[in-house]
Amino acid sequence: MPLNRRTFLGTSAAAGAGAAVAGAVGATPAAAAPRAKRYSFTVMGTTDLHGNVFNWDYFTDKEFDDKAHNDVGLAKISTLVQRVREEKGRGNTLLIDAGDTIQGTQLSYYYAKVDPITAARGPVHPMAQAMNAIGYDAAALGNHEFNYGIPVLRKFQEQCDFPLLGANALDARTLRPAFPPYSMHRLRTPCGRDVRVAVLGLTNPGIAIWDKAHVSGKMVFPGLEEQAAKWVPRLRSMGADVVVVSAHSGSSGTSSYGDQLPYVENAAGLVAEQVPGIDAILVGHAHTEIPEYRVTNKETGKDVVLSEPLKWGQRLTLFDFDLVWSKGRWTVERVAARVLNSNTVEEDPGIVRLLGDEHEKVVAYVNQVIGTSTAAMSTAEAPWKDEPIIDLINQVQAETVRAALAGGEYASLPVLSQASCFSRTARIPAGQVTIRDAAGLYPFENTLEARVLTGAQLKDYLEFSARYYAQTPAGAPVDTAKLTNAGGTPDYNYDAVLGLSYEIDIAKPAGSRIVNLSFEGKPLDPAARFVLAVNNYRASGGGAFPHVAAAKQVWANSDEIRNTIIQWVRARGTVDPGSFASVGWRLTRDGVPVFQEGAV
Repeated sequence: MPLNRRTFLGTSAAAGAGAAVAGAVGATPAAAAPRAKRYSFTVMGTTDLHGNVFNWDYFTDKEFDDKAHNDVGLAKISTLVQRVREEKGRGNTLLIDAGDTIQGTQLSYYYAKVDPITAARGPVHPMAQAMNAIGYDAAALGNHEFNYGIPVLRKFQEQCDFPLLGANALDARTLRPAFPPYSMHRLRTPCGRDVRVAVLGLTNPGIAIWDKAHVSGKMVFPGLEEQAAKWVPRLRSMGADVVVVSAHSGSSGTSSYGDQLPYVENAAGLVAEQVPGIDAILVGHAHTEIPEYRVTNKETGKDVVLSEPLKWGQRLTLFDFDLVWSKGRWTVERVAARVLNSNTVEEDPGIVRLLGDEHEKVVAYVNQVIGTSTAAMSTAEAPWKDEPIIDLINQVQAETVRAALAGGEYASLPVLSQASCFSRTARIPAGQVTIRDAAGLYPFENTLEARVLTGAQLKDYLEFSARYYAQTPAGAPVDTAKLTNAGGTPDYNYDAVLGLSYEIDIAKPAGSRIVNLSFEGKPLDPAARFVLAVNNYRASGGGAFPHVAAAKQVWANSDEIRNTIIQWVRARGTVDPGSFASVGWRLTRDGVPVFQEGAV
């Protein structure tokens, strides 16, 4: 049975009764050891909420659902939090978050861009309203907090009743923390001194490249291990009995942007291993579910407990701490972690009432009609076929870059474009097209850039992208459920390039799959130069694609690609796939197409 305060006190009482019986048969009173003072409390945690207040999908305009029947949103989390507080006693709990709060849904986008919180007499951000009402005690900064620029983040910070923590988000000029590094919390105990719990916030160093346009020259983001090693001893010297780290960083020790920065992106496990004095780490950023993961600290030999609740409010982490009073101080005797599933409870009606008006405004916004389409398009097969809906993204990007470069030094270079399948459920219907249709096709706040690459570099780029497919021998059955995401490559790290013609031979090993690569009907010249229309995530090194991050930037836009698509549709009025769709790439095995056109 897990040891919590209730069961521990029960076993302590039983032990005391046993001691009394022993005393009656001959033991002296002096032999009975004094009962140790003990205290238990719980730290609850969320992460990667990404603007989800309600169990609602604004891209489909209906209640959220997935194959596992998860639910999302702070309204659900609020109900779970209330239940934990009722069980433990509110004074014996803390509630923290590990970042990526204000980006990800059309609700959060609306209050950053359409009716911005930064406007004079602007609204209070729905995420701030909900988190204040629920009673968060602290939250770490996530990398997506910076997507809308520092002014929006600072306004959100001002609207929160709890601190936004970032010990490794430093002012570029002074190298001092640009946000509070930590928060200190006192828990009153029924015995002895209050327990002092320090929460150290750490964010992701990838911000320096992913949001370079917003933070360059203003903030720098050193590694998590370095800053944890600086702050944890300070927190202990300040009297912290317990140190909890809230880290917007995964636990795997890997990075998605290669060697663009000398810091590890997913460093939470390394922090636990290398920095003594940490009791638990709330992990974020990786969008994975880790109920409990123990890492042994190299210096102390003690376990550090890590937990990552699933994204969007699908899970709530509980760190249960048992402390004992010894030698004039509180000592952590035991830590355990688990997660609660938000699909087991109803939405908190108080949160629903609080933000119902904001929700309805956004629903009306996303259902605005921006044009029509002559045919239905879907991403269902886009991971393994050149589909018109991905061609639409590429067509808009290529046209936008071509127009921006017109009359300039690079106007004569051919413009190519890259795009990924961000969602396998995105669709453009035949007939009326709405904002939510376009938003569902491009859910991220990426912006558009133009970089110059050679034919040889583009070949390398495509070979790297083709790692996405599992090697499948010629003649063997093809199972689309197992064909993609080889090596854990996510859909958003597979790029299709418009403007070139090529085949991907999945019978060959990764690195030698691109065959019959041509431009305008001729074999691609390795020395030829091209302009690649590319999103800022990829251009900044996201996904660690070769060459692009170091390539010359010849143009950049500050508007989201999603908005560029929306404006493109509005300007034309009608989307006709026949005017832009083509089959520029296909999967083959020994020259034989894997899929016939129009069939899976």
